[in-house]
Amino acid sequence: QVQLVESGGGLVQPGGSLRLSCVASGFTFSSRAMSWYRQAPGKEREWVADISSAGTSYGNSAKGRFTISRDNAKNTMYLQMNSLKLEDTAVYYCRTVVLQQIYWGQGTQVTVSS
Repeated sequence: QVQLVESGGGLVQPGGSLRLSCVASGFTFSSRAMSWYRQAPGKEREWVADISSAGTSYGNSAKGRFTISRDNAKNTMYLQMNSLKLEDTAVYYCRTVVLQQIYWGQGTQVTVSS
């Protein structure tokens, strides 16, 4: 079955960097578009970035600071996050759609704090 497992979250100071990973299994990873979302406490889940054969796209909160990438040989997607801000604190999720069904990982916590 489809599984998405995120890792790489943690505690970082403002201005710092983190790289998140999402390991996928149960489907043909290379053929699927993949996404990162995040959810801060008390807020709705927010789209962060997409990657597909057509390229990459970013939400306003990620533009210029975050980079989405993938390694199809490792069935893994990444999110490089630089210049982190307090407001980037959230649980970060990876997402894909397979046969019209949406799948989410369990999430990884990113906390930006001084």
